[in-house]
Amino acid sequence: MKICMIGTGYVGLVTGTCFAEFGHHVTCVDKLRDKITRLHQGIMPIYEPGLEKLVEKNCSDGHLTFTTDLAGAVSEAEAVFIAVGTPTSRRGDGYADLTYIYEASRELAPHIKGFTVIVDKSTVPVGTARQVARIIREMNGKADFEVASNPEFLREGAAIADFMRPDRVVIGVESERAESVLRSIYQPLFLQETPIVTTSIETAELTKYAANAFLATKISFINEMALLCDTIGADVVSLARGIGMDGRIGTKFLHPGPGYGGSCFPKDTVALLRIAQENGQSLRIVEAAVDVNGAQKAKMVKKIRDALGGSEAGQTIAVLGLTFKPETDDMRESPSLTILPALIEKGATIRAHDPHGMAEAREMLPANVYYAENAYDACTDADACILMTEWNQYRALDLDRLGSIMKRKVFIDLRNVYQPAEVKAKGFSYTGVGRS
Repeated sequence: MKICMIGTGYVGLVTGTCFAEFGHHVTCVDKLRDKITRLHQGIMPIYEPGLEKLVEKNCSDGHLTFTTDLAGAVSEAEAVFIAVGTPTSRRGDGYADLTYIYEASRELAPHIKGFTVIVDKSTVPVGTARQVARIIREMNGKADFEVASNPEFLREGAAIADFMRPDRVVIGVESERAESVLRSIYQPLFLQETPIVTTSIETAELTKYAANAFLATKISFINEMALLCDTIGADVVSLARGIGMDGRIGTKFLHPGPGYGGSCFPKDTVALLRIAQENGQSLRIVEAAVDVNGAQKAKMVKKIRDALGGSEAGQTIAVLGLTFKPETDDMRESPSLTILPALIEKGATIRAHDPHGMAEAREMLPANVYYAENAYDACTDADACILMTEWNQYRALDLDRLGSIMKRKVFIDLRNVYQPAEVKAKGFSYTGVGRS
């Protein structure tokens, strides 16, 4: 099947490449000529494990191409996926900014040839597909098309595996004709009996927001439990195991830390609240999850300050990990963007390292952050080491070596990667999250 993917950001590039791996002929379109040129050269705009090799393979096989020619790509496609950004509105009201969605709709409309399914792949508020359909009809009254919703459920750092072996595929359609096209696209997943959940368009649009809000709520819940554990002397890691083994709860997203970040949870939870408010409803549980997450980052600053003896002024702090999670270079809404400036403002010197996030961090963190070549370089002459992001290379640090190069042996584990007794046995003071 011939597919046009509008947008070569995280969702568009991963989705288009995986569709090509399924055997479809995929043309990825982007307005940024330099970006397309780099993709032709095999230079990825994002870091995602395995993506570069998969792009190279499918370009070589002739299944995947990149272009700035929207008209040509749309006119030949049986399905056009819109995978452009939907950031939080610059108005500061929390609504999703649909400028790029509507712009893409207007630009593709004149070029539809034959029956085409226009698919919203971006995360969009309920009602967006209806607006896309209206725009296309206004621009091209003769177009034979239908609009569908097919939300993505990709975790950064594991996106290819998530796409190839998904828990489910959700498609929101209004006709059997549109459903048939989407089922044909996802046909390769039938062999592994992947559930295809067919819903109304509005239900599909809401499903993505509801899923992210629920997962964000689990994170905020366990972070609150961690704070309670700190207060009463309980251990949140054991607590999480104790409740997570209940099949009704599950173990995933029960890992306390400095708060959630990234491109999805922060903006999608707030956007869901605005959708509810616009329709005269309140989502008090989601509101609480958002509030808890914001407070968690501030509480981590106090936790660090206390571990340092009450003040960070004049102290050198090594920070391991800057991205919001491992296996990505994404710095959006990362806890480090809140925590590190607060420490610097009070007089701390920051020596940081991240395997893939430092280029983006340089654009987003204060200019006086020192970026180290590796974890041990970051910790040299440091008064404390903060494990901010649980990259694999930080999970087995040589604590003897660390202790020999640090000025003071203060270890602050914001991801609870290490066993407190193990770290203390090496002469460090240890501070975790909910591990009193």
